[in-house]
Amino acid sequence: MRLDPVTLEIVGNRLTAMTEEMCLTLQRTSRSLYVKETADFCCAFAGLDGGFVAYPRGIGVSGFVGLNVLTAVRAAGPLEPGDVIITNDPYRSGGLATHLTDIQLIEPYFHEGELIGYGWAFIHCSDIGGRVPSSLSPINDEIFQEGLQIPPVRLVRAGEPVRDVEALISANSRTPEANLGDIRAMRAALRTGGERLAGVIAQHGVDTVLAAQGDLVDYSADKARAALAGLGDGTYRFVDYLDDDAVSGIPVRLSVTATLKAGDLHLDFTGTDPQVAAAFNIATLGRPHAWITTRVLALICTLDPGIALNAGLIAPISVTTPEGSLVNPVHPAAVGVRHASANRVNDAVGGALGLAAPHVLPAASSGLVVPVVVAEPRGSGQNVQVLEPMVGGTGAREGSDGVDGRDSGISNLSNNPVETVETEIGVEILTYGLRPDSGGAGRWRGGCGLELTFRVLGEGSKLLARGLERMCFRPWGVRGGGPGTPTELIVNPGTARERRHFKIDVLSLEPGDVVSLLTSGAGGYGDPYTRDPEAVLRDVERGVVSREGAERAYGVVVREADDGGLSIDAAATAASRGGQSATSDAATPETATAASRGGRSATSDAAAPNGLTAASPEAARPGDSLGAVPREGFVGGGPERLAWESVFDVDAVDRLVTALFQLPGPARTPRRRAVYTRVLDTLPEGFPRTPPTAGQIDTARRTLADEIFALERAHA
Repeated sequence: MRLDPVTLEIVGNRLTAMTEEMCLTLQRTSRSLYVKETADFCCAFAGLDGGFVAYPRGIGVSGFVGLNVLTAVRAAGPLEPGDVIITNDPYRSGGLATHLTDIQLIEPYFHEGELIGYGWAFIHCSDIGGRVPSSLSPINDEIFQEGLQIPPVRLVRAGEPVRDVEALISANSRTPEANLGDIRAMRAALRTGGERLAGVIAQHGVDTVLAAQGDLVDYSADKARAALAGLGDGTYRFVDYLDDDAVSGIPVRLSVTATLKAGDLHLDFTGTDPQVAAAFNIATLGRPHAWITTRVLALICTLDPGIALNAGLIAPISVTTPEGSLVNPVHPAAVGVRHASANRVNDAVGGALGLAAPHVLPAASSGLVVPVVVAEPRGSGQNVQVLEPMVGGTGAREGSDGVDGRDSGISNLSNNPVETVETEIGVEILTYGLRPDSGGAGRWRGGCGLELTFRVLGEGSKLLARGLERMCFRPWGVRGGGPGTPTELIVNPGTARERRHFKIDVLSLEPGDVVSLLTSGAGGYGDPYTRDPEAVLRDVERGVVSREGAERAYGVVVREADDGGLSIDAAATAASRGGQSATSDAATPETATAASRGGRSATSDAAAPNGLTAASPEAARPGDSLGAVPREGFVGGGPERLAWESVFDVDAVDRLVTALFQLPGPARTPRRRAVYTRVLDTLPEGFPRTPPTAGQIDTARRTLADEIFALERAHA
C-alpha cells in the first residue's frame, strides 16, 4: 500500500460518491421507463487496467462490479480527450456487454494530457432491433437474431458526436428516440464523472488518485480473501437445472464444484451442459465474469459488510469454464436471456458454498427475473416497454425468513409504479402484489413470489416475458425446508378462454385479454413443524400464508375468533403436528437421497453409492453415506427434481456431458437432444411433472446407459 489509510479512505469515498452522482445524473435525465424507473443502469470509475476502482453502493445494477473495460478500449484504438466509446457486443467487448440491449459507453479521463482512468456507464435499452420487439427472445439461436451488434467504436470524437453512428443505431431500433435519449443521459453522466474526478485531483493530486487505484483494489482483495478464509478449506459440488432451453423442452444442467483454499475460491463448471441453440448462453470468455461470480460477491459482502465495491472483490476467484459450454459459448451463440442462466448459476454456486457454510448461505431464491414486455402500435412505430421486472423472494436462512417479493440476487432493479405503467402503456393493472402460499415452508419461511395481473386495452399488442423459469424445477429448500411454488403464466385465468403457457416467444393479445404471471416462491430452511406457531399466525394475518396453507404445510390450525380476528387452535395444532414432519420432499432417507443428488461433497465421493455423499461436516458425520445422513442436511428440490434425477442421476449425466464434449462443437446440441429424446420417449408425457412408474424408471435408465455407452465407444 502506497497511501496512508486515512488518505485512502477519503479518496475512496470521494470516488464512490462520484460514481453515485454519475448514476443520479443518468437516471434523472434518461428517457425510457426501464432506466428512469426500473433502474437497469449503472456507472463506475475504472483504473488504467480496466477494472473498476469505484462502484456505487446504493443505486444502479449491483452485480457488474467484476466487469472490465480494457478489451473494449483496446479494440477502439488510441483514445484522445473528448472521445467516447460505444459498444454492446459481448464477444468483441471481452464480456463487458452481456447482451446486445445493454449499451455501454466508456470515456477516457485525462489530466494535463495524461490518461488517469475511464468513466463507464451502461443502460438496458428498450430495443436494439432484431427478430422481436425488445430484441430478446429465448428461442433466438444466433446473436445475429438479437439485434444490431456494435463493436467498440467512437460515438464521440474529440467532443463532437459521430452522427453516422447515431444514425445507424436509430435506424436499427424500434425505439430510436428513447435510445438516443438514454445515450445522451449516459454522456451527461460521464461528463459529471469527469468534472468530479477533476475536483478530487485538484484537492489530492493526480499521483494520489493514481496510487489509490491500486491500493483500493488491493485492500478489497485482502479483505475478500480474509472473508472467504473464514469458511475453511474444502471442495463442494452442486447441480441445478434450467427448466428447458425453450426449443426442445429438455432441461439444461449447471454444475459447479467450489474449492476453497486459504481464502481463494475456484469455481469449476465442468459437467455443465454444452451451449444451447437458444438465448440462454453466458458469454464469459473463460473469465471470472460478473454473471458467474455474483453470488460470491454477495457472500463476501455479507461476511464483511464494510468492504468497498471494486475489482478487488473478484481477485480471490478463479474459474474453469469449458469452452463451448453454457457458461463459455462460442460466437455466434445467442446470449440475450443470459440472466436466466445467471440466476441458476447463482443458485448452484450458493448451493455449493452452502455446503461449506450452511449457517450463512440461504436456501434457493425464487431464481428468476422476468421483464414483462408489452409491444403495441403507436403512430407509425411501436411502443415497447417493460411493465415490471418480475422477481420472487429470497431464500430463508438460519434465523431469518426470506424476503417477500424482492430478490436482488443478480441485480437490484426497482419496480415500476403502477400509475407510470398505465400512463406509458395501454394496459390496466388489476393485481400487483405478493403471491400467498408460494414461499417454501420451513422453520424459517422462504420469501413469497409475486403476482402481476393486467388487462390489455389496445389492438395489436404483443407480450414477451423472457426469463421465465422455475416453472418445473422448484427453488429448493434446505435442512428439511420445503421448495417454493412453481411459476405460472396464464392468459384469461378462470374463463373458458384460459390458456396456460410455459416459455414464450411473442404472444399476440387481443383487447380485453387478461394476463397473469405468478412467480415462484423461494426455498424454506428447517423443518416446518418446528416453526413457531405465532410466526405462522402472523403470516396468515399478513396474507402471505392462507389458513389452509398453515395447516397443510405447518400443521398449525388457525381459527376465526369471535371478534373477527384470528387465533391458533392449540389442541388442533398439537393433534395436527402429531410429532411428524410436514416436509414430504425429504422426510425419508430414500426421498432425501434423491433430493440431494445435486448437493454433495466432491472430497469424499467414495463414501456412498454413485459417489453421492453429504456435503460438509455441518451436514454429516465423517463416513456417513447420503442415505444415512440426518434429514436436516438435505436439499428439498420438490417432486419434479426427484423424478428427473431418478432417471438422470448425477454420475450418469457426468458421463454423458463428458462424452458430448468429445464431439465437434456443432454436433453436441443435436446429439444431446437425440439422447434425451430417446430416453424421454420411454417416460410418461409431461415428465418430470408427471411421475413415472418404477418400471418406466428402470427402462429409461437402461436406455440412458446404452446411449452413453454408444457415445463413449465411438470415441474410445
